[in-house]
Amino acid sequence: MRKWLLLAFAALLVLPAVSKAVNQDSLWMYEHYTKKEVYIPMRDGVRLFTSIYLPKDGTEKHPILMTRTPYSCAPYGEKNFRPWYRNHYINYLKEGYIMVTQDVRGTWMSEGKFVNVRPFNPNKKGKQDIDEASDTYDTIDWLVKNLAGNNGNVGIFGISYPGFYSTMGALSGHPALKAASPQAPVTDWFLGDDFHHNGAFFISDAFSFYTAFDHPHPQPTTVGPKGIEYYTHDNYKYYLETGALPNFSRIIGDSVTFWREMYAHPTYDDWWKARNVRNFVQNVKPAMLLVGGIFDAEDCFGAWNTYKAIEEKSPATNNRIVMGPWYHGQWASNDGTHLGNIRFGSNTAAWYAQHIEIPFFNYYLKGKGQAPDIAEATIFFTGENKWKQLPKWPPANMAPTPVYLQNNDRLSFSKPSDNDSFSEYVSDPAKPVPYTEGVHFNRTINYMTDDQRFAARRPDVAVFESDVLDHDITLAGPVVADIVASTSTTDADFVVKVIDVFPDDFKYEEDAPSEHRRVPSATYPMGGYQMLVRGEIMRGKFRNSFEKPEPFVPNQPANVKFTMPDVAHTFQKGHRIMIQVQSSWFPLADRNPQQFMDIYKATDKDFKKATIRIYHDATHASSVILPVVP
Repeated sequence: MRKWLLLAFAALLVLPAVSKAVNQDSLWMYEHYTKKEVYIPMRDGVRLFTSIYLPKDGTEKHPILMTRTPYSCAPYGEKNFRPWYRNHYINYLKEGYIMVTQDVRGTWMSEGKFVNVRPFNPNKKGKQDIDEASDTYDTIDWLVKNLAGNNGNVGIFGISYPGFYSTMGALSGHPALKAASPQAPVTDWFLGDDFHHNGAFFISDAFSFYTAFDHPHPQPTTVGPKGIEYYTHDNYKYYLETGALPNFSRIIGDSVTFWREMYAHPTYDDWWKARNVRNFVQNVKPAMLLVGGIFDAEDCFGAWNTYKAIEEKSPATNNRIVMGPWYHGQWASNDGTHLGNIRFGSNTAAWYAQHIEIPFFNYYLKGKGQAPDIAEATIFFTGENKWKQLPKWPPANMAPTPVYLQNNDRLSFSKPSDNDSFSEYVSDPAKPVPYTEGVHFNRTINYMTDDQRFAARRPDVAVFESDVLDHDITLAGPVVADIVASTSTTDADFVVKVIDVFPDDFKYEEDAPSEHRRVPSATYPMGGYQMLVRGEIMRGKFRNSFEKPEPFVPNQPANVKFTMPDVAHTFQKGHRIMIQVQSSWFPLADRNPQQFMDIYKATDKDFKKATIRIYHDATHASSVILPVVP
């Protein structure tokens, strides 16, 4: 109690100064800007509602920075301004940018029909051939021709779904679009973002999203859907008792088109591939700045893999990536000092804004300063808490290095020599392994750095731990799980987790700025903490092909190999490396019935227990391939 009273008192000391600064920026914004709301016509006659914030200063020409969003460009009304002052976006106003937000086609105040992750059309011919790239082109064309005082240079940026629209905007080909920054961009909703990871359905994110999104409503409107009332704030209990996936469809109803379409496409078919942005990033013209969070629970996959796709398919593009130690969108917050219990030693969000994003747009849209000193890859390495500017990602000297699962719960860089060695557990869909500890209503933002000791104590989690490290080991790049496993049934999921085990006597020395301290003490005990560095799930039936799933032969060893999102982390001397393997991750991912079937049609009676074996012998060596750099 005393601790929280001290915290509250410290917050009161800081609050007046913060409020005063916010109020001053708010007053400044209203004094120096006007707002204009317009309908911009698209080539097929549909009009998109657009809010435009115009600087009153007429002494110079101004660049345009826009965001296209399905989440509303509220507040509506020309007297009502967005709170640009709440984060670093206020700097764009102080630099004299024309700020534009737009409700995308079929949402909120815009006309037309909304289509989730509307596929890119590379063969547009007539006025009726539209996509998000053409809508961006038409919007930019109208803006540069109709806004007095603009300098003819346009940028586009956005986080999450607006990140997807930023990627689509970069494909528009409009000559005025000079710079684009897709941030945590939705990229591939079957393999890695939001609603599926390697074919496993991320039920809690999908269900909570679509109960309050994409519901038919009269156009135009400023009123969003209401969502549903949950009968408990314990999400583990709610998703477990609701049961099989068809039960969730009955709750949502028939009105959400994309929900029905997801259920109708249970494999990685052409419908999903048309919605994979990476298939269309050839010949990208604007300068690109991909931004994401290493611990982004929604779209960690998107930033890494959109960047890599552009590198491969559009090698002439000025393409850069920034990845910080952040949850979804944390870089646009005012506090990048910590995530959950893990501390970063500085305000990483403020550093990013001032040294990367603002100089990027200032140079390409205003011609301000020299070419920004932004490396090809600017990556924050947790563990050692350092930003590193790299000429290539992954680094050229990265060496894929297998660490092998061993008998007696050990982990070693030497290949196992035992015969007939395996770890065994029973995976029970009635008692799935939770993704984090405790009771939660919503999926947490910090589970990707959470302590894994709760899981290590469970009998249905296989745990392998190294000796104490006698030197630092740095990882930089994708992690590959290469597991040999069997199941007593015909399907199973495999969750592989890479974990940093802190020394028993470890304490965090508090080095965050005083205004960001949550507790006014000098140290934080973290002894024995098992920090999740990277975890990922693989739906076993897709182990050989996402297009053509295959059943397991019961009790017969099979290779399950899959690539996990990139990491940037240093295991420090004195720590240990741990690998955990389990077959559920609930309710992050839906439960596998552990039978080879269309899971979207499974009933509550279809769920079966399975005996899982993870092999670690000379003939069947299981490993996790780590991207080690000197």
